[in-house]
Order: sequence, then structure tokens, then C-alpha cells
Amino acid sequence: MKKNLTKHFNALILTAFVLSGIAAKAQVATPAQSSVTATPAVDTSFHPVRRVWGLAFGDFYYAAQAPSIVAPVVPTGGALSTQGKEGNNNYYGVPGGRNAFQFRRVFLGYDYDIDKRFSVQLLLATEPAANASIIAGTSTTTSNSDNLADSKLSFYIKYINIRWKSFYPGADLVIGSQATPLATISEQLWGYRSIERTVADFQGSNTYDIGAAIQGVFDPSTKNFGYDVLLGDNTAAKILPAAPAANGFFKEVYGDLWLKALDKTLTLQLYGDYVPTASSSLTQVGLGPQSHSLIKALVAYSVPAFTIGVEGYTNTFKNGLSIKTPASSPLVDQNARAEAISIFAHAPITNKLNIFARYDSYNPDNENYNAADVYTVNTNFSSYDPYTKETFFTGGLDFTPAKNVHFMPNIWYIKYKDQRDPTTTGYELPAQTLVYRLTFFYQFGK
Repeated sequence: MKKNLTKHFNALILTAFVLSGIAAKAQVATPAQSSVTATPAVDTSFHPVRRVWGLAFGDFYYAAQAPSIVAPVVPTGGALSTQGKEGNNNYYGVPGGRNAFQFRRVFLGYDYDIDKRFSVQLLLATEPAANASIIAGTSTTTSNSDNLADSKLSFYIKYINIRWKSFYPGADLVIGSQATPLATISEQLWGYRSIERTVADFQGSNTYDIGAAIQGVFDPSTKNFGYDVLLGDNTAAKILPAAPAANGFFKEVYGDLWLKALDKTLTLQLYGDYVPTASSSLTQVGLGPQSHSLIKALVAYSVPAFTIGVEGYTNTFKNGLSIKTPASSPLVDQNARAEAISIFAHAPITNKLNIFARYDSYNPDNENYNAADVYTVNTNFSSYDPYTKETFFTGGLDFTPAKNVHFMPNIWYIKYKDQRDPTTTGYELPAQTLVYRLTFFYQFGK
């Protein structure tokens, strides 16, 4: 028995040595002999975005009061402009007593991550106004690019851009049609773009343009202090016209600095833009070099209980006006400076009901304006009217029965005051527009 156990034990020892030798040989095999390949590590930190999203807002409105319609005019040497009362707003030319359902914005967007560093944004938009109509009674051209010739809604490409993330530390490079820094922060704080645009946007400044931008922060770890710089065509989403040549040479520069303090409850922003618009060699004889430049400041405080903010700007038009004093004298160039201030607030009443309000005051020329003079508008800032002061107010309730679904009964009111002397040719009596609205807003895919 003992002899058999010894025999079996020796056999086990021999087998163990043979297996050890085979394993050692496998470990020293050359790469050509080995059939095992290492599996690369999987990057679980990157989750690409492939997202279709959209939103829409509009109203059922009743225009209780409306001023008389002022026909569009063509400034000397300038482009078609809707100067006069209501020239920049949704209800220009809408008669008193009208009621209608209306979409004011429909977005359809697609966001796509190419890889970890590059992403693409595409946004189709239609943003019609209640005053859209056929120009001069023709059937082939409309006064609003968001409408087809038969006045049906039409999408246009508002944004199409590529973003290079971390182009350098703490900053992204964005190329294409994109939002400008003008209203991005203030729209977030005001929170009710579905009710009305922010004050500078309301008066015709660019909130989007085609160009290249750098968007960054000075403190990547906390993101409390940042900046945006954009060089754009000053055409919004439009292509450059073939003529005049002046339109192809001058770009608009946009930039801002922003700061979040007190645990991100206090927001400060300083914004500016600048564009030379024309020189005497490119427009009518006698005009000096022109430009317009806007400086805007925003202060807002936002906590769960309420948000309150103040936004103001000044927009200077160099040689933007010409006057004759007396009427028989030659034209004299003159600078103009538009100024505006906006105060807004909103707060929750319950978990599904908010209250909001906003007040704006706008003065189109607070520099050298003389109430007895008659002015010719030179600047190609097409929405500019040097005569009419505006006071705007809106307020209402925001009922949110579900996330991203809002029903907002509100009042939309604007008062106009002509700052010319009542004896001046073209003087218009004070007027106002009062609209009662039930606004709806919904968003999907985000």
C-alpha cells in the first residue's frame, strides 16, 4: 500500500513539473507566437448628444387700442425702414379691435456631437409678426421673411455652427450662424422671451449673426467669470447683398464680460458692440464717416424666492443724422445717441404659478436733439427712428401644469410720444397700443 502511494505521488510531481514548463514557455513566447491581444480601455466619460428638440410660443390676442398706421419711409441714402410708431414690434400696423390666434416663434433644432471635442448645432426657425403682409399688393413678395408668398409660415436657418470645445484651456471656438452675447444672459434672467424680447433686441440690435466667436471662462473650475468675443457680418442670418460695396467691407464686433457672485445669485454683465456702417466715398456726397456702437450693462439678483434685474444701454450713431437749420442751409451731419433702461422681476406664488412684470423706457436721441429741427436719417441701422420716445410695460401670470408647458395671461402695453415740437412738420400726437393676450409656450426634446 505504501509502495503504491509513493508511486502515485511521484507521478503527480512529474506532471506538475511538465505543466510548469509549458506555462513558462507560453510566457516567453514571441509576439508572433502569441494569439492574445490586450483590450483597450473604454472611455466611459463621453456621452455623445444626438438630440432633436423644439419649442413654440404664441398667443390668442385682442388689440384693444392701436395708433394710426405710419407708412414705412426710405431715409435719404438708406434702406427701407419702418420708422414711426410701432416700427420694431409685433403689432405695428395691427388695427384696434382685431383678435386672432398667432404663433410668434416656432423652433426645430438638432444637436449632434461629432466626437469629444466637436459638436454641431442646427436650428430652423419661423418668427412671424402679426403685421406681416404682401408688399405693395403683389403676390410674390412678402414683408416678412418668415412667410411664404401665400403668407403661410416658412422655416429659415437661424443657427448652423460647429463648436470646437476647449479650443484652448477654458474656451470654445464657434464658427457659423450663432447667438451674439447681446441677449443670451439677459434672456435667461428675464426668463420670459415668450412674452417679449429684451430691451436692446426689442429696438433692433442683433441677437444672432454669421461669424466666428470665442466663448470662455477665466476660472474653468468654478465658471464664475467669463467672456465672449464674436466677429460677425452684421447681417443676422442673411447673406451679404451684392451691392452696395459698403456692405461687404464692415464687420460687427461683439463682446462681453460677465461675473457671477454671492454663490451665483448675483449676475453682472458688461456688453459692447461696434460697426462702421459707411463713409462718404461709399454713400451720398457730403456725409462724414459713420458708425454705431452700443454699450450695455446688466445687474440681476436671483434666488428661489424671486428674481429682479436692471438692464440699460446707450447706442451711439456717429453722423447718423443730417439737419438743415434754417431749411435753406446745407445739410449738417450730427451724432445721435439712443438710450434705454429695462427693469424686470418675477417670483413664484405656488409651485405651479408665477407672477412677472417688466418696465422699459426708451429715448431715441438724448445727445444733440432739437425739437424744432427736421432730421434726415443716414445710419443703416434700419429700425432707427429719432423722433419717438417709448414707454413699455408687460405683466401677467405664468401657470405651469407640467414641465415645459406654460399658459400666461398677460397685458402688453406701449406708449409713444413724439419729441418734436407740435408745430414741426410730421409731428404726431401721443398714442398707445394695448393688447390683452393669453400666451402659450411649450418645449420638447430638452
